[in-house]
Amino acid sequence: MRADVRQVADGTYLVHGSDTNWVILTEGDAVTLIDTGYPGDRERLLASLAQVGSSPEAVTAVLITHAHNDHVGSAEFLRATYGTPVLLHEAEVPHARREFLHQVSVGTVLRNGWRPGVVPWALHALRSGGTARVPVTAPEAFATDAALDLPGRPVPVHTPGHTNGHCAFHLPDTGVLIAGDALASGHPTSRIKGPQLLLDMFHHERTRAVASLDILAAMEADLLLPGHGPVHRGPVREAALQARERAV
Repeated sequence: MRADVRQVADGTYLVHGSDTNWVILTEGDAVTLIDTGYPGDRERLLASLAQVGSSPEAVTAVLITHAHNDHVGSAEFLRATYGTPVLLHEAEVPHARREFLHQVSVGTVLRNGWRPGVVPWALHALRSGGTARVPVTAPEAFATDAALDLPGRPVPVHTPGHTNGHCAFHLPDTGVLIAGDALASGHPTSRIKGPQLLLDMFHHERTRAVASLDILAAMEADLLLPGHGPVHRGPVREAALQARERAV
């Protein structure tokens, strides 16, 4: 299964999975993988590594923006099969182990089924493993105050709200912000295009999710790689402020 891989900057690739994006950062023969899509995206995930001339064995670490099933779907597979470290914000580590689950419930989805796009999205999520149990057995916390010693030198940016330990990743040298679900540019349940928050039902704490847009607005970046939607080019500050205006 061929993946939709777009090179957006030197050594930086945005991959569109079935409904969720992940990012590949390359440096020589080594790779950092940020997020992994749904469990059902595994073939696409492995294909995307091959398409950039790499392999799962070359992945130095998997960084996870947050431990929802559509982002952490193949993380444990990579850890168990290849010994790849899976790294998250310390507040997200127990979430990845599934000591608790801050993910939209089936009941909440059913109550929102009248909204445009929710039923088709939900059916796809079910088929792709959105309700599967996919804990990471041995997730590890990363330090959050400096660039990580990994390909691409990503800098974690704690952006709580969508989940408690949600993190974006900033690439200062290339002006890239990998936003996870803290800032989207589209979603199957949304009828607007461009910078936006996901629907309220997806956020563990919406108020904090809105406040985290101010954190992103402080980032020096002009290329936004969201967890959902296409690449967005232009000052991330303006994108974050536009999303905040739309969220009010």
